[in-house]
Amino acid sequence: MNTFVKKFSEIGIGDIAMVGGKNASLGEMYSKLSAQGIPVPNGFAVTAFAFESYLTSNVFHSALFEIMRQLDRKTFSNLKETGKQARELLLSGTIPEEIKLAILKAYRELTAGDKQGVAVRSSATAEDLPQASFAGQHESYLNVKSEDALLKAVKQCYASLYTDRAIKYREDNGFAHQRVDLSVGIQKMVRADKACSGVAFTLEPESGFRDVIHISGLWGLGENLVQGTVTPDEFILFKPTLQQGKLAIIQKTLGEKAKTMIYSEEAAGTIVNIPTSTEKQEQYVLTDEEVTKLAKWAMIIESHYAKPMDIEWAKDGFSGELFIIQARPETVHSMRNPLFVQEYKLKDKGHLIVSGEAIGSKIATGVARILQSPADATKLQHGDIVVTDLTSPDWDPILKNAGAIITNKGGRTSHASIVAREIGVPAIVGCGNATELIKEGELITVSCCEGKTGFVYEGKAAISIRELDFSTIKKPKNTEVMLIAGDPEKAFRLSGYPNDGVGLMRIEFIITHAIQIHPMALVRFDSLPDLRVKEKIETLTKHYPDKEKYFVHKLAEGVATIAAAFYPKDVIVRMSDFKTNEYANLLGGNTFEPKEENPMLGFRGASRYYHPDYTEGFRLECEALSRVRDEMGLTNVKLMIPFCRTLDEGRKVIEVMKKYGLTQGENGLQIYVMAEIPSNVILAEQFAKIFDGFSIGSNDLTQLTLGIDRDSAIISNLFSEENEAAKEMVSEVIRKAKKAGVKIGLCGQAPSDFPSYASFLVKQGINSISFNPDALLKGIENINRAEASILEKAV
Repeated sequence: MNTFVKKFSEIGIGDIAMVGGKNASLGEMYSKLSAQGIPVPNGFAVTAFAFESYLTSNVFHSALFEIMRQLDRKTFSNLKETGKQARELLLSGTIPEEIKLAILKAYRELTAGDKQGVAVRSSATAEDLPQASFAGQHESYLNVKSEDALLKAVKQCYASLYTDRAIKYREDNGFAHQRVDLSVGIQKMVRADKACSGVAFTLEPESGFRDVIHISGLWGLGENLVQGTVTPDEFILFKPTLQQGKLAIIQKTLGEKAKTMIYSEEAAGTIVNIPTSTEKQEQYVLTDEEVTKLAKWAMIIESHYAKPMDIEWAKDGFSGELFIIQARPETVHSMRNPLFVQEYKLKDKGHLIVSGEAIGSKIATGVARILQSPADATKLQHGDIVVTDLTSPDWDPILKNAGAIITNKGGRTSHASIVAREIGVPAIVGCGNATELIKEGELITVSCCEGKTGFVYEGKAAISIRELDFSTIKKPKNTEVMLIAGDPEKAFRLSGYPNDGVGLMRIEFIITHAIQIHPMALVRFDSLPDLRVKEKIETLTKHYPDKEKYFVHKLAEGVATIAAAFYPKDVIVRMSDFKTNEYANLLGGNTFEPKEENPMLGFRGASRYYHPDYTEGFRLECEALSRVRDEMGLTNVKLMIPFCRTLDEGRKVIEVMKKYGLTQGENGLQIYVMAEIPSNVILAEQFAKIFDGFSIGSNDLTQLTLGIDRDSAIISNLFSEENEAAKEMVSEVIRKAKKAGVKIGLCGQAPSDFPSYASFLVKQGINSISFNPDALLKGIENINRAEASILEKAV
C-alpha cells in the first residue's frame, strides 16, 4: 500500500525504493540493532511516493525532463544554470494537503512537545549503495523546531535532488535522473553542538585493512569534519583484541580541533563556527571507554550488514549519551581487489614546497591551479592539480578533472580525502599554507608514496610504477617468507603482501621519528643540564605528566600497529640497537652517551641493557613491549636481543627483562637472539639453551668474520656475504640451531640479490628468510626456484 509517511520502526534495508538508502539504513538499525545496544535516534521517513505525488500534483515531471534534456553532457558548461532551474522549479511547488497532514501528524507524535528540534535529511532512492554512496550530494537541515520550518525543510530537501553536484554524480555513475526519487528523514536531534561528533570506518581508510576500526571526532557538529575545516582526534582500534576485551586502542592522535560548529542563537536553523578554547583543543573529545564503546557498536553494525561500513556518531551534550546517526556501506576499498597493487616510487625529486597528510599511495605530476571556490572551475584543465583552502560537496563536479588535490585544511575523513579515494587520485590535506607556498601555474609533483606524510615537490619528478598481482604469487612450501619492517605508517599496506609475518621489526625508526627523545633523558629529566633541551622535551611530552609514560606509550603504539597489521603471524621485535653515536643524536642523548672510536664494536646491544648507564632506559622499552603483549593482547610479538657477546650476558639480559615484566615463557613469550657475532656461532648450542631461537644478522656476521669495517669505503670491495668464510659461519649456526631444535632465520638483502645465496640458505634448511618490502617478490622467486631445484635432484 502506498503511504506518505513511514516510522523508522516500520522500515528496513529492503525498503530503499520506498524511503531511500539513508532512511532504510536508519530504520534497519533502529528496528534490528536497538536490542543489541545500538542507540539510534527515533524518527520517520517521508516516502518516495510522497515525492512523486508532490511532482504529480504540481505537474513537474515534464518540466523537469525538459530542463534536464538541455544539459550539456560533454563539457557540462551549463550545469550551474540547469541545476538552478530545476531547484527553483521544485521550490515553487505546494505540498499537497494530505501529505502535509501526514508529515505533521508524525512530527507531533515524534516530538511530543520536545523543543530540542529535529534533523531533516535527504535520502535518495539510489543512495548509500555499495557501489555508489551519494554521500554529501543532497542537503540536510538541523535543529528544525517548528511545523512551518519542517515543511519548508522538506521542500528544500526535494530541491536538493538537483544540486549541481548531485546532477553530475548521477551522470558520472549512470543513474537516470527521472528514475531517482527523494525521501526525507525526520529524526530526533542529538545535540552534538553541546558535545562532539564524528565518523567511524570499519576498515583503515587509506589501505583498506579490514581488522581495525578508525574513529575520528571533533567538538560540535560534524560538518567541520566533512569540510575539513579542522583536524580531528583520531583513534584506531584492533578488532580481534577488542573482541577479547583487551586494550584495543593501538593508535591515538590528538587533533588541533581549532573550530567548533554550533547552532546560532540569533537565527534559528543556522550554524556558526566559533574558536575552540585552548583547554578543549588539548583534550580528546572521547574517553577511552567511549571510544571502545563506539568501536564495539561499529563491529556489530558491520557484522549485521556483512560489509565494511562508514558510520556517523554523535554525543548529546545534555544527556551525555552517544548515538549512531547514520551508517552506509564503505564504497572505496570494499570495491577494490586487494591482491592487485600499484607500487609507486620516487627516483629523484625537486625542492620540497610543502607537506601534509597523505591520502592514497600514488604520485602525480601536473600544473598547480590555485582555486578559491567552485566558481574558478574554468581555470582547471583535465589533470591539473587543485590547490585550495578546503573543499565541500559543491566542488565534486570540478574535482573529477583533477590529477591530484592539495588543501590547507582537513584530515583523513575530510571531503577532499573522501573524493580523492573515490576518484583514485593522490591528495595531501592539512598542509596549512599550501595556497601561499605553491605558485599558480607551476609544475609540481604530489607524492603520497612515502608514508603517512605527503610531500609536494617543485617540477616533474622521475618515478617508477610497479603493478603487482599477488594472486599469481606462490609462497614457498618449506621456507617462511617474512618482512623487515620499522615504519608503522606502512604496516597496514604491507600486510597485504604475501608473507609469513615480520622477521625483524626495528624499533629504532619509532624512537627516532615518533619519540625523538633519549630514554634516559626522560628518566633523569630533572637533572638535564641543557635548558633548551629540557624545553624541547617539555613541548613533546606536554600531554604526559609522567614523562616516562610518553616513551612507553609512543613505542607501544608503534609496535602494536605493526603487530596488529600482521596478526596472528609472528612479529619479531628487536630491542634497541642504536650505536652510541646514534643514541647521542636523540634529544638529551649527548648527556648520557660516551664518545667512542668505533661505536660499531662498542657500547651497543645486550651490553647496554644491564649496564647502570642504560638499564633504566631499557626498562622503558620492556614496559612498552609488556603493554603491547599483556595489556593490548598482541601475543604474536616475539622479542629479540641484538649483539649478545657472551652466554653470561645472555643470562643477565633474560633476568633483567624478567625484572621489568617480560618473563620468558610467560603468556607464550619467546625471546630470540641475533646470530651476528662469531661467538654466537661457535657457542650456538649453549645460546640455544638460553634463547628460543636465532636470527642471523648477515651484515654484522660477515664484517666480524672477515674483520672488515663495512663503513670503510677503502676496503668495502672486500665485504661480501657470499665469501666462503662468511657462508661457513651461516651454515654452521643453522646446523647447530636445527640440532638444538630451535628456529633460525636470516634478515638481509643477499637472498633477493643473489639467487645462489637463496639456494644456499634453502639447502641448509633455514626456517625463514626476511626481506625488505621492495625485495620481497624477487626473494620469493629465488626461494621457489631453489626449493624446486632441490626437489628435482631428490627425484
